[in-house]
Amino acid sequence: MSTKVRVAAVQAEPRWLDLRAGVGQVIELIETAAAGGAQLIAFPETFLPGYPWWLWLDSVSWGQGFFARYRTNSMTVGRTEFRRIADAARRHRIHVLLGFSERCGSSLYMSQCLIDDRGVLLGVRRKPELTPLEHRIFRSGEAGEPHVFRTGIGRIGVQGGSEQLHLPARHELERTGAQVHIVSWPGFIVARDVEWGVRVNNAATLWYAVVGQLHVVAACAVMDVAGSESRHGNDPAKQLVRGPGGHARIFAPGGDELGAPLGGHEEGIVYGDLELELSAESAA
Repeated sequence: MSTKVRVAAVQAEPRWLDLRAGVGQVIELIETAAAGGAQLIAFPETFLPGYPWWLWLDSVSWGQGFFARYRTNSMTVGRTEFRRIADAARRHRIHVLLGFSERCGSSLYMSQCLIDDRGVLLGVRRKPELTPLEHRIFRSGEAGEPHVFRTGIGRIGVQGGSEQLHLPARHELERTGAQVHIVSWPGFIVARDVEWGVRVNNAATLWYAVVGQLHVVAACAVMDVAGSESRHGNDPAKQLVRGPGGHARIFAPGGDELGAPLGGHEEGIVYGDLELELSAESAA
């Protein structure tokens, strides 16, 4: 049976290094998406408490000054902040795919969790393949952790941004029979010596829709100045990375774009209506 599922891709600047404010922002966006008729909202990678862009900036010793604050403002599954978000999903009857820095014991993970419209946690996926810079503060998740979750609105696959460029991750997503692929990007930058990044990353997102014949929901963060965790960072360091970062998109199988994209500096939500074949098995 074919049915229409309305989805929402977030394009917004995080509340850098402030978990309490970030949770409030997430709940406001959940409320807005639900009011717009969305049954699913997707957030960027490590939206709580923001992607650690300081890893890209200046010397390692300069960046280490952020680590303690980053760890303190990372979220633990099951704690008060997490329960507030799950309760918002339940109250507004919406599925939530959240990207966050997960604190577990002494370790941090680049995690994504899927909460259903009853406020029930369907699972947490810890990014298994990190970039060399991400390895400085995060641990890798297990490679066998699920890519695809079965829900009442279809089979939803999830990945973090840089995973889009890895063939094994693509093949696994196809093998598991996803209908909707959610990619959480931390924001697209223009950095010295990597000016091709935006073009390649957008192409990787589109690839899943064209070749994988998947509905694709790509959430993406905005940054006014990369490294916004410190408005007082030195200017030469800030010049290494430039925004604006926002490139949230929704694609239908074959690559047709759904919804009106926002400008790179704009914050908001991109909506799209997906035509999905649902059955009782989808929610099994």
